[in-house]
Amino acid sequence: MEVVFDEYIKLMESGNYIELKRELNDENAANLAEFFEELPADKQLFIFRLLTKDNAADVFSYMDSDTQEHIVKSITDNEVRNIVDELCMDDTVDFLSEAPANLVTKVLRNTDENKRELINKFLNYPENSAGSIMTIEFVQFHELMTVARAMEQLRKTGVDKETIYTCYVVDSSRKLQGVLPLRRLILADDDTIVKELMNDDIITVGTLDDQEYISHLFKKYNLIAMPVVDKENRLVGIITVDDIVDVIEQENTEDIEKMSALLPSDDEYLKTSVFELAKNRIPWLLVLMISGTISGAIMGLYDDLLAKVIALSTFVPLLMGTGGNAGSQASTLIIRGMALGEIEMKDILKVIWKEFRVGIISGAILSIVNFIRLTVMHPEQFFVNITVSVSMLCVVVVAKSIGCTLPIFAKKCGFDPAIMAGPLITTIVDSVALLIFFNIAGILV
Repeated sequence: MEVVFDEYIKLMESGNYIELKRELNDENAANLAEFFEELPADKQLFIFRLLTKDNAADVFSYMDSDTQEHIVKSITDNEVRNIVDELCMDDTVDFLSEAPANLVTKVLRNTDENKRELINKFLNYPENSAGSIMTIEFVQFHELMTVARAMEQLRKTGVDKETIYTCYVVDSSRKLQGVLPLRRLILADDDTIVKELMNDDIITVGTLDDQEYISHLFKKYNLIAMPVVDKENRLVGIITVDDIVDVIEQENTEDIEKMSALLPSDDEYLKTSVFELAKNRIPWLLVLMISGTISGAIMGLYDDLLAKVIALSTFVPLLMGTGGNAGSQASTLIIRGMALGEIEMKDILKVIWKEFRVGIISGAILSIVNFIRLTVMHPEQFFVNITVSVSMLCVVVVAKSIGCTLPIFAKKCGFDPAIMAGPLITTIVDSVALLIFFNIAGILV
């Protein structure tokens, strides 16, 4: 794409605007949006105005929020009206939900009353709910309509819909009755009633359902679109797979940030200020720093033992590191399993039993290898060597058990399981590892 973008720059610099306009309007909308990000701000508006009305709206829907804001600030009210008229409702809402108040006002001012009312309704849905990501541009037929009438309606209105591959059948009260694939509609006889063709085994979600739950349903049932209904089962919108791809990316990013002890952020790294990055990191760093003092307090309780056998202190980092890694491995797998819907609260005993056995096997292998290594290096410290090796076995088993249970309990208590990973689980396991090590040392040394 870089070569193509360079060609656009050359056409612009040479003043060959007729050829540039033709090339731009033949380009893929997503690629053009990427091109806009590379342009200086003073050139973006000029290029945008070379696009046809339809293409301008398509490209606008793919732009990042900063470019969208710059375009809307710079164009006339009539151009804003054209963009909003061509944009799908979900794309309009996505932009407005992140835009500053003055831009929201400008857009709403240039929107007709009916669409403005719909936009305000969408903006009032809770963030990350089905209502906030659905679109109202879908194909619906009355259940008593014939195939011929349905096809006629589809030809007239289908061009403005988000998708036509899945159609929806409703009754006179707009209550959802079934789903009708386009293939079945096209292949049916003209006088067949739509109700006879539809599939009434429907997967639906409510307007307030969480987007992460909805993404699980898309994966489970291999859907390309899903109807959204209200409390009376009236069809109010649909969610398409392209929106769910964005949701999955957003949820995965959020989990990664939480697992790394960061406050989640929707902004791109290079576009986020240094102070904002620091603000997102400091809270968890403070929590981990304060909780880390527990390890120091535990070591303080065993000053006499450490003074008696100084060699024990040299193995503290080894045991704490091994325990933290073992706990993080378990918690990461459990968090991922919960995110995919493979593990639930009812499975906790199965999970603990499995991780206990994994801990026994892993810990035993690590202990044996460690004992052999220490015996070769320090044959005169037999009791210290055996203490460290036994402690390692116990630490790994306990760390695996803690790592697999804390995420499940976190979800049960209403927290995101992702917070029980990485630095936090390591800090907890460190304290437990010290208690195990010093208590075993008190017995064997």
